[in-house]
Amino acid sequence: MANQNKRASQKQFTFLLVAIVVIGAGALGWVATRPKGGGETIDPNLPVGTAEGFLLGKADAPVQIIEFADFECPACAQFAMLTEPDVRARLVNPGLVSVRFYVFPLPMHKNTWSASNAAYCANEQGKFWEMHDRLFYTQDLWNTQSTSNPDKKMKGYAADLGLDAGKFDECYDSQRHYPNIKASGVEAQNRGIDETPSFIIGGKKYAGSLPYDELKRLVDAELAKTGKADTAKKSAK
Repeated sequence: MANQNKRASQKQFTFLLVAIVVIGAGALGWVATRPKGGGETIDPNLPVGTAEGFLLGKADAPVQIIEFADFECPACAQFAMLTEPDVRARLVNPGLVSVRFYVFPLPMHKNTWSASNAAYCANEQGKFWEMHDRLFYTQDLWNTQSTSNPDKKMKGYAADLGLDAGKFDECYDSQRHYPNIKASGVEAQNRGIDETPSFIIGGKKYAGSLPYDELKRLVDAELAKTGKADTAKKSAK
């Protein structure tokens, strides 16, 4: 009888041990495969719309810069605040350069789709670049660390810019530009862009927040090919 009880206890112990291993393995598998925290959850079945680049400057400028950026990316804000004012004043305004901006929302940024949505809706009223500037210059007020619900901030910025509140709110709440935002990200990936900000100048890719002197050097090299390098020198003075 004692031996039977001992064997029964051993069987129960073995069963429990196996159960613990199975449950533990399942738990580890869930931890390994569960969705990681971070960005806004986007419907994977969201259709791909049109990749729209927003133009700053003349479409026929001798040098055309393509920029891919994420509104919640700190390096993108650094470029927008420190380098882009010189680019606009010394290269875009004289007609030497145009910049075509594409949004590239990165998956780790929770509020970047909301910000992109606000920029697209501002564009409907002709104020994409005004919203672009507001978003980058106030990034620390609406990014993931600052707010978990950026909608109020975005609508407040629209009011500050003098946009029609009813039209903006309808556009923003409908999320009708989400397919276009997705398409813009697909465009970045198709061009091999994997970092923000990234630039395409003269058909070549450059990653990171380029300082003005470096960007101008690249522009000058392209202008030299068009015979307008002297004009660039005069504009830079």
